[in-house]
Amino acid sequence: MAGTFGAIDAFLDDYIELPVPCRGGEVRPYRIEDPAAEDGIRIERITSLAARLAAGGTAPESPVLDDDEERDLYRMCLGDQYEPLLAETSWSMFKHVALTVMFWVTMDIETAQKFWEAGLTPGKAPNREARRRVSRGSSASAAASTTQSPASTSGTRAESQRRSKGKGKARS
Repeated sequence: MAGTFGAIDAFLDDYIELPVPCRGGEVRPYRIEDPAAEDGIRIERITSLAARLAAGGTAPESPVLDDDEERDLYRMCLGDQYEPLLAETSWSMFKHVALTVMFWVTMDIETAQKFWEAGLTPGKAPNREARRRVSRGSSASAAASTTQSPASTSGTRAESQRRSKGKGKARS
């Protein structure tokens, strides 16, 4: 017995829209369409090669992609938004947008969103807000986990020394 399927466009995203900070401080929405099937296959092949190299734990002897291949990867990911993004954004933002789209194409929208919101570009430090969030969270939890409660000093030598120091200061 054959099953009935719903229309595939009901659950597949055919574009991703990103609010991209451009030069001059303006944030513009960029709508990036799902790549053509042949480009999607090439993107998958390139990223699976990179994943295999990363899983091996050793750095490749030579770059995985030369400059032209890297540009082609970004052009395949960004489609007709490649040129406008190249002209209107910084290099790190351009690369971040392209890699976000690559995660969308090769994984899913949730993975792309996590990457986008992390604000990470390979070779760059996390953005200031992310660093603050991490440092606040880690310092508070580190302090909570490493700070010990003071032990009772009632009747100990240390307590009597503190008392006598305090009395001496009060008399002066």
